[in-house]
Amino acid sequence: MEINGVEIEDTFAEAFGIQVSRILVTAATKKLAKIAATEATGYGTSVIGCPAEAGIDCYVPPEETPDGRPGYMIMICNMSKKKLDHELLERVGMCLLTAATTAAFDALDDADEKLNVGFKLKFFGDGFEKELNIDGRTVYSVPIMSGDFLVEGEFGIKSGIAGGNFFIMGDSQSSALIAAEAAVDAIGAVKGAITPFPGGVVASGSKVGSNKYKFLGASTNEKMCVTLKDEVEDSDIPADVNGVYEIVIDGASEEAVKEAMKVGIEAATKVPGILKISAGNFGGNLGTCNIKLHEIF
Repeated sequence: MEINGVEIEDTFAEAFGIQVSRILVTAATKKLAKIAATEATGYGTSVIGCPAEAGIDCYVPPEETPDGRPGYMIMICNMSKKKLDHELLERVGMCLLTAATTAAFDALDDADEKLNVGFKLKFFGDGFEKELNIDGRTVYSVPIMSGDFLVEGEFGIKSGIAGGNFFIMGDSQSSALIAAEAAVDAIGAVKGAITPFPGGVVASGSKVGSNKYKFLGASTNEKMCVTLKDEVEDSDIPADVNGVYEIVIDGASEEAVKEAMKVGIEAATKVPGILKISAGNFGGNLGTCNIKLHEIF
């Protein structure tokens, strides 16, 4: 199979179930909203080492927000409901409450359950907090130096998908990087999907465990390292490939992840020098969702 003349390998991305939250962060200006959203989603690339996987979903214009101000939709994910509850409290409390002019609203319409994150945070107001109704939502107003921080009382969570992915293989590092950035830009238009790695691009793909060090839970995927293709037996890097980047996608639904993979691959294959698209999996033995590349088009 080929897309825009680029080979699409007959393989699949092995994804996992994850608990997903979706929060709308608003502020007085688009710039301030973006700063707060960026802070709240930091240190959130992979649960291999980070306390959550997180990223910015999309921009939301003032006419579509509960308080009539510009905002950004963010997603915060974790394998455990308990850990996600902790992460929401930490990130909303330490990254949004502390950011100038921000408010935080629940943005998950089809939640499996609700966590009382905002209710807990209201106590920061030390008795001066107030309960408000904004656009039919129970919102707490917490007095802070610059005014009031507004936070919705409950945040929904639901079962989502983590680890949708594809590999972009180019004739050079430059072509592969340009294609990866094009893929991330395209995925940005898919609501309910995020690319949690830095800039949306994965530079250091990993494998489970280690060939040499027993104390490692994950280590470099040597079969996908371009500088090792002539040293490693059974390398997955074709001889003419000199640049590889991976795009990892988390989503509020399997459909969102599949759509993100589709538009991302289409965008990547339009870049000159891209030779092949593949995907990462564990033989279907670990993930709950196998997304076949040939079936998403």
